Amino acid sequence: MQDKPVSSIEKKKRITLTSKEISELLAEAIVTVVLLLLLNIAVLVLLSTWIENSPSSKDAVWAFKNIFVDWLNSDIFLSGRTVILPLFFVIDVLIVFWRLLRRYHQMQLRHIISELHYIAEGHYDHRIPFELKGDLNKIISSINGLVDSTVAAIEDEREIEKSKDELITNVSHDIRTPLTSIIGYLGLIEDRQYRSNEDALSYAHIAYTKAKQMKLLVDDLFEYTRVRQPSVPVNYTSFDMVQLIEQLAIDFELEAQQQHTTITVHANPEHLLMEGDTEKLVRVFNNLLSNALKYGKGTQEIVMEVTGDDNEATIVVKNSGSSIPQEALDQLFDRFYRVDESRSQEISGTGLGLAIAQNIVTLHGGYIYAKSNDQWTSFIVHLPRKKVINRAVPKEPFV
Repeated sequence: MQDKPVSSIEKKKRITLTSKEISELLAEAIVTVVLLLLLNIAVLVLLSTWIENSPSSKDAVWAFKNIFVDWLNSDIFLSGRTVILPLFFVIDVLIVFWRLLRRYHQMQLRHIISELHYIAEGHYDHRIPFELKGDLNKIISSINGLVDSTVAAIEDEREIEKSKDELITNVSHDIRTPLTSIIGYLGLIEDRQYRSNEDALSYAHIAYTKAKQMKLLVDDLFEYTRVRQPSVPVNYTSFDMVQLIEQLAIDFELEAQQQHTTITVHANPEHLLMEGDTEKLVRVFNNLLSNALKYGKGTQEIVMEVTGDDNEATIVVKNSGSSIPQEALDQLFDRFYRVDESRSQEISGTGLGLAIAQNIVTLHGGYIYAKSNDQWTSFIVHLPRKKVINRAVPKEPFV
C-alpha cells in the first residue's frame, strides 16, 4: 500500500518540494539556459551573416542602435551586433522563469495526484490539505468536496443496508412467533390431539388470534411502505380538526373505560377549519391514542388539545402514565422500536404505529415530536392549515 503522503491531521499551507524535485528544477534551469545560449548564438550568427550580406540592413541596424542609445543616454552599445543582446537577455530570463514555473506546477499536480491515490485506496477520512492559488486550489476544493459527498453516499448506503437487515430480522421475528403458535395449535387439531370439541375450538381460537396479529403486522407494513413512497397521493379536503378529534375520542371511549381511563378534548378555538387527507390523519391520531392506552402504564387520563393560528394547527395527545426515558424519546419514531426494548407478544403491536404517524405528518408538510416528564407524556403534532405544494417525503429508501 502506498505510504501516506501527507498526514490527515497536519494541515500544510503549501507544498514542500523534496530534494529530488529541487534537483529536477535545477537541472531544468541548467538545460534551459544551455539551450537558450546555443539558440542565441545561432540567431546572432544568422543575423550577422544577413547584415554583412545586406548593406541596407546594416544601415537600418546602425540607425536603430543610435536611437536606442540616445533614449537610454548610455554607451552600452559599441557595435551594431550588440544591440540585440539586452533583448535576448530579457527574453531568456522570461523563458527560464516560465519553464521553471510550469515544472513547479507539474510537481504540485503530482503531489495532488499522490494524495488522491491515497484517498482512493480507502482512506476516506483523509482530505487534500494543500492551500494553493489559482486553478489548482479549485481542483483541490472540488476533489475534497467530491470525497465528502462520496463518503456521505457510502454512509447512507450502509445505513440503508443496515435498515434492510433490521427490517428483515424484525419482520421475521414478529411473523415467526404467531406463525409458530398457529402451526402448533392447528397441528394439534390436525392430529386430533384434543380431548373434547371445546379444546379443539380453544385451539382454533388461539390460532385465529395469532393469525389476526400476523395480518395486523402485514397491514402496518403495507401502510408504512405506502406512505413512504414519494408518489403517494394526498387527497386534500376541507375539514374541522376539532370535530375530527372529538369523534376519535368518542370512538375510543369504550376501550378507555375498560382500562379505567378517561379521554377529554380541549379546543381553542372551538372550530379549526383546515385542509388535509382525513383518512390518513385519522390513522395518525388513532395510532397515538392506541399507544397511549396500550403502552402508557398506569394511565388514568388522556387529554387531547387542539390549538391553532392562521397558518398552523397544533394537536397534543398526552397521557398521565409512566414517563418515557429521555434517551428513548429520539428513537420513538423508528420503526419496530419499543421503549422496553422487548419484542414479546404480551402486548400486541408491530412497533410501526409511530413511524407511520410521522410519515403521514411529513407528507402533509408538518412534523411530530414527543416529550415526557413525571406528569405527562405528550405527542405534539404540527400541521399546516393549507395544502402544501412541495411537500417533504422520507429520504430513507424502503425495501
